Amino acid sequence: MSTFRLKTKITMGVLFLFAMLLLVSILGYYYLNKLNREARIILEDNYESLEYSKNMLAALDQLPVSRQEALQAIGKNLQKQEENVTELGESQATGKVRVAYQRLLQDSTYSPAILRQSIYVIMDLNMQAIVGKNETVKRSADKALLWIAIISGVCFLLGFTFVFNFPGYIANPIRELTEGIKGIAERKYTQRLYFKSADEFGELAQAFNTMAQQLDEYEHSNLARIMFEKKRAEAVISSLRDATIGLDNKDTILFANQPALQLLNMPEKDLVGFPASKVAKQNDLLNYLVNRQDNNPLKIVVDGKECFFTKEMVNIQHEQGNIGYVIILKNITTFKEQDLAKTHFIATISHELKTPLASSDFSLKLLEDERIGQLSGEQHELVESLKQDNLRMIKIVSELLNLSQVESGNIQLQPQPVLPGSIVHYALETVQKQAAQRDINIVTQVPEQLPKIQADVEKTAWVLINLLTNAIRYSAAHAAIVLDVSQHDPQTLTFSVKDEGKGIPAAFKDKIFQRFYQVPGTQHKAGSGLGLAISREFIEAQGGTIGVESEEGKGSLFYFRLPVA
Repeated sequence: MSTFRLKTKITMGVLFLFAMLLLVSILGYYYLNKLNREARIILEDNYESLEYSKNMLAALDQLPVSRQEALQAIGKNLQKQEENVTELGESQATGKVRVAYQRLLQDSTYSPAILRQSIYVIMDLNMQAIVGKNETVKRSADKALLWIAIISGVCFLLGFTFVFNFPGYIANPIRELTEGIKGIAERKYTQRLYFKSADEFGELAQAFNTMAQQLDEYEHSNLARIMFEKKRAEAVISSLRDATIGLDNKDTILFANQPALQLLNMPEKDLVGFPASKVAKQNDLLNYLVNRQDNNPLKIVVDGKECFFTKEMVNIQHEQGNIGYVIILKNITTFKEQDLAKTHFIATISHELKTPLASSDFSLKLLEDERIGQLSGEQHELVESLKQDNLRMIKIVSELLNLSQVESGNIQLQPQPVLPGSIVHYALETVQKQAAQRDINIVTQVPEQLPKIQADVEKTAWVLINLLTNAIRYSAAHAAIVLDVSQHDPQTLTFSVKDEGKGIPAAFKDKIFQRFYQVPGTQHKAGSGLGLAISREFIEAQGGTIGVESEEGKGSLFYFRLPVA
């Protein structure tokens, strides 16, 4: 397995081809230079001797015609030939030409045949040298051609091999990697790459195999666990007795257990996976559950029986984000039936107690009549005590009756336009005597130009009387109470009762409107803990609101607002 990097391999391949081309170039240059040099030697050594010899033969032919010029030409060429002796035996032949030339200069009758024969010897020697050197040059050329052919062949084979294999060397791993990535995208996490090289492709294959292995481990380890947890969550949800519907943050229904499907009267396949807004168009109950935010009990007919449910919405938090919510419908039919039975019981008992209490109150009043007889001082105190206890019992029974009406939903309201001053007057007449007994001054602030309100006079006055009674009860003797009616906005009027009593601790302000609740340490023998709860029911039944502002040690301000007529 090669340990070279891909870049190194490519660089080495290119350098090798470049070296082979450089070698071919050097060999070609060497042999061409050698051939040129040998050709120049032939030209300088032998061709010039042949030229001198040819000139001397031509001069010999001109000897009979122009002896003096012919001899000068022979002498001149002979001298050049003597300076250009290069071949073996050429010096002796040239010497013979010199001797014959000297004889020819001295003796005009001397035959030039010897001179001509010696010149021919020189020419033969040079011709033979030319032939021999030509063979040498030819062998050099053949050798050069052989080496160039060998090197060129090697370069061709290597180049062809490189060109043929290199694209595949690059493209094949990329193709296999592409197939591997497609396999991973199709969740085929068993896909692996097997590159034998230790270059970049080998590292890439190793990284890919590591990634695939980790994905495979994650898929098998987490998928099985997730599937198990999913089935367990589905089993838990299905086993819940309360109807439960889960939605994501895009209002797509994720699940609904069997009680929910029964209440919605829909099969799971038409519910799960669909947008709640789309399904709600065909199901009024789902439309109510998704779009209404109030928590009033729902009355749903199940198997021909009226059942009552409360709706609870629980947000699903994940990584500090809300990813959906769950709607839970709790069946409170049993509690509703028990509460209804309790209400009927209270109403019956209260109604049955009201008559004898009224009779006893009438009897106590008769006892105070002097026409029946004079009471002693002790008897008068006993009658007065019985009368107060009887009045408290009548008040409690009256509140229980009002409570039973509220709980049963049978509040009989008679709303009508009424001046706020008439309600204030009605309430003041009722509590004036009680305030006078404790020397408490009730200061009224009721502007005459106030508009009428839409209210039930009796129920509203009952609430105002209850607030004034509480203010008188918890105020010190000789204190002052302010009854104010004002308009802070065009739609409502605000009735408020402010006292200078002990005030209410902040921890209990939200609980004082609950039934039978009394602030710890302030229980009063005349209180039942129902007055404020009934007041809230009366005011809210008329479309108003009720509240309190209080600071411990500085008194309280109770108020309620009712709509303008």
